Amino acid sequence: MIIVTGATGLLGRQIVERLLTLVPADRIGVSVRDPRKAQARTFAEQGVRVRQGGFTDAASLAHAFEGATQVLIVSVDKMGDEAVRQHRAAIDGAVAAGARRILYTSHMGADPSSRFQPCRDHAATEEALRACGVPFTSLRNGFYASSALQFLGDGLRTGEVALPADGPVSWTAHADLADAAAAVLADEGRFDGPTPPLTAGQALTFDDIARIAADVTGRSFTRSTATDDTFRQQLIGHGVPAGAADQLLGVFTAARAGEFAAVDPTLAKLLGREPIALSTALKELWLNSVS
Repeated sequence: MIIVTGATGLLGRQIVERLLTLVPADRIGVSVRDPRKAQARTFAEQGVRVRQGGFTDAASLAHAFEGATQVLIVSVDKMGDEAVRQHRAAIDGAVAAGARRILYTSHMGADPSSRFQPCRDHAATEEALRACGVPFTSLRNGFYASSALQFLGDGLRTGEVALPADGPVSWTAHADLADAAAAVLADEGRFDGPTPPLTAGQALTFDDIARIAADVTGRSFTRSTATDDTFRQQLIGHGVPAGAADQLLGVFTAARAGEFAAVDPTLAKLLGREPIALSTALKELWLNSVS
């Protein structure tokens, strides 16, 4: 029995969908906060075991993880102590359930000294995995390409984007990372400990992305550099809490330090093809915006 947490989220949902093409549905279970959600009901209709499980409720995890041989913990959308606390609770639940392997969606930049808070959280979670006494696989995912598209904001429409100085980032599609996670789950023990960085084939700066945007749209596209403080204040002015603004700024300070620049062939080998290029995602976004 393979258990996937967070299976109604963007990444978790796609992992289960891919896993259904690789293993029988009755070997898959999902742990979700709300089994009434449409995607959870759809999985149940396909024969997937759906149980309620929350990282803050040990009893619910015991039920959700019952009979697990592998548990994939999809990292939570939290930061700092709260994120690490919830991840440790999920690890404890998987150990208590008797899982023989625990998998976790980490990040290519996982490091206790990272300039980006989530990467420090991933590093702390990986330490908890090393100490849990059960074999583990940490999927060190490339930076989500969807984040690059979000940073562009209305830029595709206006032809202008002002962001802090950055560095090259291996922007990687959710769909590719979901395919990779499903492949690793279906081939138990393929990786022990942290994987190599699971990245797309290029590391791009926003100067590169501006050139791609011009090619995709057929329009001029300008990328200007905002100071860190200007960017932070703009975010706060749009209602982003100060702490969250600091964390978003951390993406750029970490990128400038080269934390997300690695490009590795492991993802392509897992997929059996080249990963989705950011230009493809950008073109899809542009076509949807003008349709």
